[in-house]
Amino acid sequence: MRLFDTYTKSLVELPPPPGPVRMYFCGPTVYARAHIGNARPFVVGMWLRSWLAQRGYYVTLVHNITDVNDKIYDAAPGASAELARRATEWYLADTGDLGLGMPDALPKVTEHVPEIVGFIGELVDSGHAYPVEGDVYFRVASFPDYGRLSGQRPDQVEEQEPNPLKEDSRDFALWKANKEGEDTAWDSPWGRGRPGWHIECSVLAEEELGPEFEIHGGGLDLVFPHHENELAQSRALGHPFARIWAHNGMLELTGEKMAKSAGNIISLREALDTYGRETILVYFLTGLWRKPIDFSPETVAQAAAQAESFRNVFRGPSEPGGEWGAFEAALDDDFNTPEALALLHGWRDHDLLRRGLAVFGLESLAEGEEAPPEVVDLARQRQAARAARDYGEADKLRAAIEARGWEVRDVDDGFQLLRKR
Repeated sequence: MRLFDTYTKSLVELPPPPGPVRMYFCGPTVYARAHIGNARPFVVGMWLRSWLAQRGYYVTLVHNITDVNDKIYDAAPGASAELARRATEWYLADTGDLGLGMPDALPKVTEHVPEIVGFIGELVDSGHAYPVEGDVYFRVASFPDYGRLSGQRPDQVEEQEPNPLKEDSRDFALWKANKEGEDTAWDSPWGRGRPGWHIECSVLAEEELGPEFEIHGGGLDLVFPHHENELAQSRALGHPFARIWAHNGMLELTGEKMAKSAGNIISLREALDTYGRETILVYFLTGLWRKPIDFSPETVAQAAAQAESFRNVFRGPSEPGGEWGAFEAALDDDFNTPEALALLHGWRDHDLLRRGLAVFGLESLAEGEEAPPEVVDLARQRQAARAARDYGEADKLRAAIEARGWEVRDVDDGFQLLRKR
């Protein structure tokens, strides 16, 4: 199997089974309910784990929780710890409802502060970091390869955290001194404070997976500065760190990246409650993991129709046919889910189709759900009314169908009935 690697800008082969394949996917900063875009790295990571396990790999997936951060302090001054606790519960509940299970480890920053302090101490002792009035900064000039992951020249890097006391404007914080209004702090050789953002993932990844592992995942927006800084911190100490950097594309609303800061978000909870987990998962399947994907009523409706088409297959007779080898080849070649999805749509063999859908947590589509006879009869009456161009009557019948908890959609010369979600 091979995946596209951001660092080399090329497809990189994974070791042959059984591996191991150790994966670290950056998780949420828990200060608000996760939006649907935040779910993509979780889904990609869980699907990759599922597929690699099926291919005979020994695979481990780590997904961190950032529960101390400037964003949390800003969102709940004096009460950040309580907000982080509640938001962590929201995240685990919402991602749990996707029905994909959970990662093998979900380490929290606050549970690993002593290890983070020790890691920073090694960077200071080796000359790669320096303290300044309670803060500690990474010395970017000490790492000549800085900027390679993101494709920036060192002299092009913009200042990340302004402080006139820094040696170099490019230097970034590893440890931050406790400030007024911050309700969490830990002891360190440099005074009371808490970890910076980037150091946490270097430490948590290495604590769970060791100083070298196969895949580091996360959103494309993390390439710089977060992942660039992680790489510098770890490799400055001689740790190989991640072999493949797998960055998923962002979700877009009308061409703009979905982000809390932009205010153009739809929460994962809202999406699940509105469309159902099966539709959301099929929606994610339609886009190649490392490319952007548009989120709109139209794209979600298309995913819902695709989900229903699978249910319809299971409502009919099983027919032989379909090549598992072609499905394997699609997923082994840069985890090409759109190609795999197209193959699934061509299968009528119930056992084979159920096996393929199970890779993505969608075996439940095999259960289907038959609309009750009265709803089917209303849909047929509506179809006849539309054929007679009696659109007023058709609208009344649609309302009657929806009042019974179903949706009707016109497909070619027929209709589909979907349970409202």
